[in-house]
Amino acid sequence: MRKSVGFLLCLIGIPAYAASYNIDSHRVFGPEHPGQYKHPASITQLANGDLYIAYYGGSGEYGDDTAVYGSRRKVGEAQWTTPRVIANTPDRGEGNPVVWQAPDGRVWLFYVNRYGETWSNARVKGKISDDGAETWSDSFMLNFEEGTMVRGQPIVLNNGEYLLPMYYETGDDREKTAATTCSYFMRYNPKTKVWTETNRIRSPMGNLQAQVVQLTDNYLIAYLRRGGDYLPTDRGYMLRSESRDGGYKWTDAVETKFPNPNSAIDFIKLRNGHLLLVYNNSMNDRTPLTVAVSTDGDKTYPYRRDIAGGDNTFAYPYAIQTRDGRIHVIYTTNNRTTIMHAVFDEYAIIGSPPEL
Repeated sequence: MRKSVGFLLCLIGIPAYAASYNIDSHRVFGPEHPGQYKHPASITQLANGDLYIAYYGGSGEYGDDTAVYGSRRKVGEAQWTTPRVIANTPDRGEGNPVVWQAPDGRVWLFYVNRYGETWSNARVKGKISDDGAETWSDSFMLNFEEGTMVRGQPIVLNNGEYLLPMYYETGDDREKTAATTCSYFMRYNPKTKVWTETNRIRSPMGNLQAQVVQLTDNYLIAYLRRGGDYLPTDRGYMLRSESRDGGYKWTDAVETKFPNPNSAIDFIKLRNGHLLLVYNNSMNDRTPLTVAVSTDGDKTYPYRRDIAGGDNTFAYPYAIQTRDGRIHVIYTTNNRTTIMHAVFDEYAIIGSPPEL
C-alpha cells in the first residue's frame, strides 16, 4: 500500500520522500561575474515562482565602487540571468542587500549606504518594485541614524505587520565592533505605511544581525551574531533574545550553546512549524556551515548536518523555504568572490520522513 501511495504522490507532483535526503549545491556567481567582490547575498521567491538574488559587489568590502546587483532564475530554467545593477549611489559604497517579496506582491529592497570609512558610518536605504523586480523605484532613506545597518529578511507577523531586523554598529575599527553595537527591529504597518522602531537589544560584547521567528501571537525569538573582534577565543557563542508582547519589546541577549565566530547566521520557521538555524559551527572559523532543525519549538536542536565544510570560509547564509517546500540556502565563499546555492528538503537534515 505504501508503494502505491508513493507512486500516486509522484504522479500528482508531490516529491517522493525517498529522494529527499540529498543536498544539491551549485555555484551561482564567481569572480568572472560583475563585481569581483561578492559578499552578503539574499534570495526571495517571486509571485510568479521565479527566484531572485541580490548581492553587493565591487573591488572590495569598503570600495566606493560597490553596487547592488540583481539576478533572476526563471521558473523551469537552470541558469541565472546576468547580474545587473539595481542600486548604486555615486561615490559611496553599498552593502548587505535584502530582497523580499511581501504578501501584497510588492518587492522590497533594503540595503546599506556607507558614508564614511567604516560601517559605523552607514545608513539604510530602500527601493520597491511593483512589477516583480523588473524595475525599481528611486531610492528612499529608511533610517537616517549613523551606524544603522540591515542584513536579514523581514517576517510577516500574525497581525499582518512586517518586522525587519536592523542593527546599530559602533566603533572605528574595521576588525572589531564596539560593545555598544546592538540589534533592534523596525515594524511596518501596510495599512498606514508607517515604520516604527522597537527597543534595542543589548549584550556585554555587543550583538548584531538578529534573525527572528514568531511562535505565537505574543511570543517571538531571535538568534543573533555576537559582537567583538575576530581573535581566537573560547567564549564565542551565538546570542538569543525574545519578546513576549508580539515583538514590541525585546530582552537583553544571552549566550546560547551554539558557537559563533563573529559571523552571520540565519533562522527561519518552516511551514510545518519546525525551526531551521544556519550557522558556522565553530568559535573561530567560518567553517563548517551547519544546518540545525528544532521540531519542539526551540527547546532542542537534535538534527544537524554540515552543508559546506573544509579549508575555506562559508559565510553569510541566507535561507528561505519556497512554495514547493524545498529549502534554499545561499552563502559566499572563496574569499568572498563566489556565491553558492544549496537546495534540499527538511528530511536531508532530520533524516526521517513521515510514514506514507
